[in-house]
Amino acid sequence: MAQDSTPRQVGGGRSSLGDFAPKFAALTDDVLFEDVWNRPELSPRDRSLVTVAVLAAGGDLDQLAFHLGRGIENALTQEELIEAITHVAFYAGWPKGMGAMSTAKRVLSE
Repeated sequence: MAQDSTPRQVGGGRSSLGDFAPKFAALTDDVLFEDVWNRPELSPRDRSLVTVAVLAAGGDLDQLAFHLGRGIENALTQEELIEAITHVAFYAGWPKGMGAMSTAKRVLSE
């Protein structure tokens, strides 16, 4: 369970899409990040691990790139992220695993 000292998770919907799709941006910031990401039942670290696994499994590589960085910010290690993607590859399919690992290599090497 998250502690009171856990930093609030904040989205960037308004800054990245607010001028183009203001309602979508508001939902991203106000519902997904302000509400869902800050619920106390899971820590930000655990939410990041789940999110990385789901995005890797779905082949959602653009969002995965963002959430790998968020995972590092939320105390996941590079080794844990690589292991999560390796594990996912056997359940979601090797091509999705390869895509996710290539994205991880690019993002985590920057």
